[in-house]
Amino acid sequence: MTFDVKKRPLKADMLKTIAGLLVTLNFFGCVSIPKGAVAVKPFDQERYLGTWYEIARFDFTFERGLSHVTANYSIKSPGVIRVDNKGYQDAKGRWKESVGKARFVSGSDEGRLKVSFFGPFYAGYNVIALDKQYRYALIAGDNLSYLWILSREKTIPETVKNEYLAKAKALGYDIDKLIWTKQD
Repeated sequence: MTFDVKKRPLKADMLKTIAGLLVTLNFFGCVSIPKGAVAVKPFDQERYLGTWYEIARFDFTFERGLSHVTANYSIKSPGVIRVDNKGYQDAKGRWKESVGKARFVSGSDEGRLKVSFFGPFYAGYNVIALDKQYRYALIAGDNLSYLWILSREKTIPETVKNEYLAKAKALGYDIDKLIWTKQD
């Protein structure tokens, strides 16, 4: 009994596999910014580090049901920022914490980062508005499904809130879907 099987050279199969892996890794590492949005530049990483209170957000699975949400940013290693998100699960009566990492997409002078809480999977973290004193920030995700308003304090002045809401609305965000985070 004979078999007439034509085999492609092993080298060609390996190259296709490696190419496929590279495309997949590139896909998971790519992040974007909503059309029309521009990341803050110049951006001072050192001034941005520290604790921020979440004032408002769009609802999504990872933060659903959380109040008293904070984000703390610190240097993890050169070029890598440690991201420590914490919120209180009212329904379960306990704190939930997620620790991840962020890296700059272009350079550390631009508020455009990619953040990961799950291995090689990154999402966009785009600082699109920031006051000169680094007290209030408007953050866009990869698309119009992710938006946050942050403050160094548990509240935000109405003038800043209205400015950020107008900016988000002009970009196409449905600001009526914002959840205002309980911070008392």
